[in-house]
Amino acid sequence: MPRKALYLAISILAFTGCASLDRDEPVPAEPTTETAPAPEPELSEATPVVEERSFRPEELYLLLTGEIAAQRGQYDITLANYVEAAHQSRDVGVIRRALLIAESLNSERAVRTLTDTWVEVAPYSEDARRAAAIQSLRDGDMEATLTELEQILNLGGDANFDSLAAMAPRMPPDQQQELLRLFREMQDRHPDNAEIRYSTALLQKLSGSPEDALDSLAPLLEREPEFQPALVLQGELLHEVGRIVEALKHLQTSSRRYPDNRQLGTLYARVLVSEDELRAAQDEFARLVERFPEEHGLRLSWALVATENGELDLARKQLQRLTNLPQYQSQANYYLGQIAEKQNNTDRAITLYEQVSEGSLYYPALTRAAELRAREGDLDSALAQIRSARETNPDDGANLWLAEINLFQALDLHGQAVEAASKALQAHPENQSLLYARSMSHESLGNIDQSLADLSSMVELQPDNPTALNALGYVLTVHTDRLSEARGYIEEALTMDPDNPAILDSMGWVLFRQGDNEGALNYLRRAYEIYPDPEIAAHYGEVLWTSGQRAQARVVWERAVDEAPDHELLLETLDRLGIDDL
Repeated sequence: MPRKALYLAISILAFTGCASLDRDEPVPAEPTTETAPAPEPELSEATPVVEERSFRPEELYLLLTGEIAAQRGQYDITLANYVEAAHQSRDVGVIRRALLIAESLNSERAVRTLTDTWVEVAPYSEDARRAAAIQSLRDGDMEATLTELEQILNLGGDANFDSLAAMAPRMPPDQQQELLRLFREMQDRHPDNAEIRYSTALLQKLSGSPEDALDSLAPLLEREPEFQPALVLQGELLHEVGRIVEALKHLQTSSRRYPDNRQLGTLYARVLVSEDELRAAQDEFARLVERFPEEHGLRLSWALVATENGELDLARKQLQRLTNLPQYQSQANYYLGQIAEKQNNTDRAITLYEQVSEGSLYYPALTRAAELRAREGDLDSALAQIRSARETNPDDGANLWLAEINLFQALDLHGQAVEAASKALQAHPENQSLLYARSMSHESLGNIDQSLADLSSMVELQPDNPTALNALGYVLTVHTDRLSEARGYIEEALTMDPDNPAILDSMGWVLFRQGDNEGALNYLRRAYEIYPDPEIAAHYGEVLWTSGQRAQARVVWERAVDEAPDHELLLETLDRLGIDDL
């Protein structure tokens, strides 16, 4: 039997051999007002119970013929029969099962009809109201969604307001603001409800208003200082608005007060990592793993931080434990490969990388294994490995062509990289990554016109691609005198991605070439603070140097040389400026 038929048959066969369904909800009388109904009273000996009833013959006929139709794969007949049976019987059990079938067949009209019927039949049912809220959300009706959730709240149930607030990033801005307005109105109606106030703050955070979110949390935590979801959110917000010391103190105190709250401890550890407090972060992950030994993601984080701290034996021990878990095998082998590289065990590293068979690390592992083989003098074997993978996985052809191109580029074989990219583009003519890779190799070969042509093609294909706009502007800045044109592309990219350090660096460099040192420093300083990589350091240091801030330039360059002593642009900059005493 096909899987869908089996799925439907399982839900339908519950009817076979019985005269009536289990009625998990009594049918109440109609409410006497239009306001939200009060919760049903608990049953007692004095409470009359609605008697079970048998299905009428015509209802039973609809159900049984629906079952037969499902077994024959005639799902439209199955659905039609169940919708009609639900309409005639108004039985909650039938409605539930009909709704399950409608959902599995993606029949929006049937789902909407059945949901409305369920609410009519059982207006005091939390499940019915929840189904109605889901349907309203699908329709994009935020007000109706919150109305249904508020009904659940009035019935004494868990309305899951925070789940709705968490969906904000997937909503357009106007819908986010509408939802926020509705949350505030509901907060006014339920001023003492912690979940609503917490959800309002969460929505404000996700909508890009962290300061407002902190303001919303303050009265909640003053009234309920042990409301732990709010403590987690407060830690996130304090870090987001740059109150780092306060965030760390808050998270340390809260995670110690509530050691069984994994979210608090994990957030504390991650904030420590983001603030480069790696020793403290390692200790925190160790504490978390001891308390939550089955949370394997924590063990992976512990191993990665230990690797950064140079404790390779500890990291290897934790990663090897993860290789026994199928869902973590590929990740663990990849990072074990990195450790083997750090210890100059190339053969072991290649073996480990080749054991990465899936996931986001598959291509990096394949590329790294190939590059190690090539650097060991076996380029043919490395290429054969990539090409074999490409033949085996034709749907990933573009990515695997890119792996080959990246290999040539890593070995400074830019002529072969251009040739490979050109072949790849015959099969994938509009692939942005391939165009970009060929452009960079053309630039390395001094083929500036060809490099600009590829970047221009990228912009024509995707005029709202900030990476392409920035790359085109940067190449024009470095290799031509078309500085006004270059600046226009970079400014456009910066509008789309204002905090991207690469674009900030390009903006600073084009301003420097135009003679605006002060403006250049503003952009380069921001870029360097976000991401102090050697290329940005080379540019930032040069503008500081030519602006007379030579001591500061030396500080920037010394740090860069310590981290990347062989960086080509950095060394070229220092040599050109006659800096040889760092």
